[in-house]
Amino acid sequence: MLRVGGLGMLFALIFVFCPFSWMVRINAWLEMSEELIYTPVTSYLIRTLSAMYAIFGVLFLFISFDLPRYRELIRFLGMISVVAGAGITILDATIGLPLAWTALEGPMTIALGAIIIYLSRTKRRR
Repeated sequence: MLRVGGLGMLFALIFVFCPFSWMVRINAWLEMSEELIYTPVTSYLIRTLSAMYAIFGVLFLFISFDLPRYRELIRFLGMISVVAGAGITILDATIGLPLAWTALEGPMTIALGAIIIYLSRTKRRR
């Protein structure tokens, strides 16, 4: 589960480096707003958030190769994911993101965290 989540988060790395024009097109395709306008702050926020997702993806991948050693960190990351997912769901609904976005982003983060917590508590036979 850590590897699946980690690989998924690594896709955010694309938006650290892609041209802003791609983001404008994606924004228009998703009908998120009338137009995504370039400002240094907008570009900075999109790119640094994408970089943070990628960093967490690398962290998830790294700890997935030594589960016993990182079990407590894995549980902690699971708990953070559940709390963050709830916050993301509230934020998405509050700022008026499309219903499909709101129904997927936060709840999927909660589900990933809950699965990680469950699996980190389960001792598996080899």
